[in-house]
Amino acid sequence: MTANKAIGKLLRFQGLKVVDFAFEGRDRLLILVKPHKNGCRCPECGRRGTILRTRPEVRWWRDISVGGWSVVLQYCPREILCATHGRVTEAIPWADPYARITYRLEYLILRYCQIMTQKAAAELLHISPSTLSDTLHRSITRVRKGHRLRGLKRIGIDEVSYAKGHKYATLVYDLERACVVWAGRGKERETIDVFFNEVLSPYQKERIEWACCDMSQTYIGAIEDHCPNATLVLDRFHIVKALNGAIDEVRKEQWRLAGGDERKVLKGLRWLLYRHSSTRTPQDTRTLKALNKGNARIYRAWVLKDQFEHFWEYKAPWAAERFMKRWMTSALRSRLEPLRKFVRTLREHYAGVLAFVGSRLTNAISEGLNRIIRIVKNRASGFRTFDAFTDMIFLTVGDVDIPARIPRHFRTL
Repeated sequence: MTANKAIGKLLRFQGLKVVDFAFEGRDRLLILVKPHKNGCRCPECGRRGTILRTRPEVRWWRDISVGGWSVVLQYCPREILCATHGRVTEAIPWADPYARITYRLEYLILRYCQIMTQKAAAELLHISPSTLSDTLHRSITRVRKGHRLRGLKRIGIDEVSYAKGHKYATLVYDLERACVVWAGRGKERETIDVFFNEVLSPYQKERIEWACCDMSQTYIGAIEDHCPNATLVLDRFHIVKALNGAIDEVRKEQWRLAGGDERKVLKGLRWLLYRHSSTRTPQDTRTLKALNKGNARIYRAWVLKDQFEHFWEYKAPWAAERFMKRWMTSALRSRLEPLRKFVRTLREHYAGVLAFVGSRLTNAISEGLNRIIRIVKNRASGFRTFDAFTDMIFLTVGDVDIPARIPRHFRTL
């Protein structure tokens, strides 16, 4: 076996042949290669062309480091004549056009950055963090360029923060496939309008059947204006959060009015009032029932909160609507202003709240994806730019499996 063939087998080269190699310095291995059985192909159509000449300049590509040696591939591309596209430079089978790294190294960068920080990935791959960051951005941009959304029927809209100073990004989720399909800078109406006007076609907007969001008028107005056939469902999590906020406001009012001995009765009720009835212990229930004699207003608020939990269990819309009307009447008669304010909120978004019964749709998937996004953000200790933030979103929870777009025989770890 020749040395060139041994180098090729050792490094597991596929689709290229080792012509020569040389060691440069103490940590660099230069390998002169050429395409093997797949050269002289047009980069546009992939058909073979007639060789016109070999370009004089030598191009190089960084490959995976082996044994502490930085491997660099060298090759002089040839100009060919394609029957369809004319005079072009042949396609390079082991790397993307204009790239300075091979598909194998690009695949490792994408996989490593999914599970660790970019700084740690750069140390493992023996490249500078800035080079890795630029390569990562180009790879993700190339894969997503020209990508079209298909089969979008259930969407969720939410915002996440990505930097200090109240900097937010608006995210659109596909709730059927549990992935992020779009990200925009800011959380204003102009931001979400960009998605509906520039990303979706009129046909795609008509195909959306369900849309879920919080009680932000920005997102509600955008859905109503752009998706004529979509049923708006207000997220259950945000409704329960608003109700818990009203209950806590009642507790705070009573705490401010209570004296020293009365505060001992109210101490420790905050998280107890937040708990769902299914997660409370018998002792917790006895403590709350004792409020009937200790503080009737907090007791009244807790009873109304527990009653509202039954709304999420209804299957028939007519029964849920009847329950909702009776509950709102009881809340208005309770003489608790925070709960009255919550009832006004329910009336303002009445149709969106009742739509949950027929769809059982929530933003739980969105909240789960947001948790992963926050882990990625905390792992990186924040992001300086919006582009760097969206790159990691699309790499980890995007609608395209970006590492899978690398040709299969170059996916190696």
